[in-house]
Amino acid sequence: MSCVNFESAKLSAEEIAAMQEFAREARGDVLKMTTLATCGHPGGSMSSMEMYTLLWHCAKVDPGNPGWEERDRIVVSHGHTSPGVYAVLGRRGFFPIEEALAHFRQIGSCFAGHVERCVPGVEWDTGNLGQGLSAAVGFALAREVRGMKYRVFCVMGDGEQQKGQISEARRVAVKYRLRDLIALVDLNGLQINGDTREVMPQNVQKNWASDGWHTIVVDGHDLQALYKAVRKGLAKGEPTVIIAKTVMGKGVSFMENEAHYHGAALTEEQCRAALKELGVEDNLEQLKVRRGQRQTMLMEAYQPQVQPVRLSVGVPRTYGASDGLDNRSAWGNAIADIAKANEGDATATPVVVLDCDLKPSVKTGGFEKVAPGRFFQCGIQEHNTATMAGAMSASGLQVFFADFGVFGVDETYNQHRLSVLNHVAPKIVCTHCGLDVGEDGKTHQCVDYVGVFRNLLGVEVIVPADPNQTDRAVRYAAQSRKMTLIAMGRSKAPVICGEDGKPVFGGEYEFRYGVADVIRAGDDAAIVVMGTLCANAVGAHEELRKKGIRARVVHVATPLALDEEVMRGAAGTGVIVTVEDHVVTSGLGVSVAEFLAQRGLVCRFKKLGVTRYASSGTPKALFAEYGLDAAGIARAVEEMIV
Repeated sequence: MSCVNFESAKLSAEEIAAMQEFAREARGDVLKMTTLATCGHPGGSMSSMEMYTLLWHCAKVDPGNPGWEERDRIVVSHGHTSPGVYAVLGRRGFFPIEEALAHFRQIGSCFAGHVERCVPGVEWDTGNLGQGLSAAVGFALAREVRGMKYRVFCVMGDGEQQKGQISEARRVAVKYRLRDLIALVDLNGLQINGDTREVMPQNVQKNWASDGWHTIVVDGHDLQALYKAVRKGLAKGEPTVIIAKTVMGKGVSFMENEAHYHGAALTEEQCRAALKELGVEDNLEQLKVRRGQRQTMLMEAYQPQVQPVRLSVGVPRTYGASDGLDNRSAWGNAIADIAKANEGDATATPVVVLDCDLKPSVKTGGFEKVAPGRFFQCGIQEHNTATMAGAMSASGLQVFFADFGVFGVDETYNQHRLSVLNHVAPKIVCTHCGLDVGEDGKTHQCVDYVGVFRNLLGVEVIVPADPNQTDRAVRYAAQSRKMTLIAMGRSKAPVICGEDGKPVFGGEYEFRYGVADVIRAGDDAAIVVMGTLCANAVGAHEELRKKGIRARVVHVATPLALDEEVMRGAAGTGVIVTVEDHVVTSGLGVSVAEFLAQRGLVCRFKKLGVTRYASSGTPKALFAEYGLDAAGIARAVEEMIV
């Protein structure tokens, strides 16, 4: 076809006829899928059909090689239109169409109710409306970093235009002048509760234009108009949105402009009538048999390729007891070191840093100086930035998203959850966690960072004790292909030294995930501590020793992965007191309690941490109030022993 890669000036009459016939058959597929599953979203699938047909015929894609690196990226933001996507992909040869027809929304099948990357041709798990454009922007930024030439298309619904994250993504796209980025909005005027103008009034075209996008309005069922609009947008060399006026349920008379069919399947009788109207074969009986056999493509059958990480992490730094450094500065130094270590190496995995207007506080300025082309200032737009981080991670980059805990953890949980579901591995580095935020007060004291990430399966959480462990944890994460949260406080953190006066985490120390460290020996009790409160735990050890009590100090930097041997040893003392700058309901103490219970280990046990939201105050005063200073920890241990 001459339209491949949008090279010809217009579609030929033969191409239009072929695509119209393709779309007609695909509409029948949508109805068969949803009817057999007795659920799904046929209406929007049918209104978006010409856009899907055009893009997967004319964009640079290869059904025989879905992971081809040079392919154009087609992101479907309104993921509930999965029947339309599967119909087009199946008929284009990405997989046998019969698989999707028979096994849509069936347990174990990759053809889920919302599009997922386990389906060949799908770029991003979506359905959490409003996030698709952010992913598309992430793919486009990754293209710029890697010097590639693919185009990025993002198909969206009109109801989701109500989401604020879309505005965030639009602004970033314009700021970074993302060429060859085309958004297409299916403007069918209907959503679940009816007319979009009544549910939530909006002027879609003016909203996009106000953020600096070139806008084009077309008939979304006119293939020639859509084709020319895409070509015009690609020629502009700036982000373009095509607002496609469409008809919900297009192609079946009794479905057209009926909001009911946004999320309701036809009955079998209705489906047969609709197939007859479309002139599409009625093979529902055969498909029923196939569905009953449940021999289908499993979710694990196809997974996008994950590129290995190849980069140098440089030489770890060792900070002395007199350096007076905070962990966030150690993170900033480490990531700048990593950038320097890979300068000029074209084979190294590119490292990028995303910032949300907090550069001086989250210490990303050093990286920007070394690698300005890989530092992205995204403004106060955390939701978009978190999704971008995931999409860039899917594009062969090692991505670090730096933020305060309340923004980078609490505010963006859903975005991180979607990254987990997409099997990508951004690194979230959050400073200003815990009561250590101090005077900023309870709105900014992120005291639930472990608990929030505890709910995300397969992620790593690291809470380093001091600048030296922070340095090495960052270098570890830079080589990891797992999604990782590195959480730290705000204040200067004393360097943790052994009884010999040497830094415990300096010199030859290597950070290993899941390994705890015994900082002080003792057999009368064990203080199990996380993060920068380690210095207070060491202070408690010294106070207790004056009273003849030998309390072991164990630092746990990985609260979701406890060290079997070290924790059994701690339980063997007969007393464990956990200490954390975190709520006691979901942090380190909960992990330790679970560890003990699952193994039938018996000892006296107490959790120290945040039990109520705090007021403003210095970190020192807050720690004292919550019994998290050296005196409070020592007192708690002594009470447990007596």
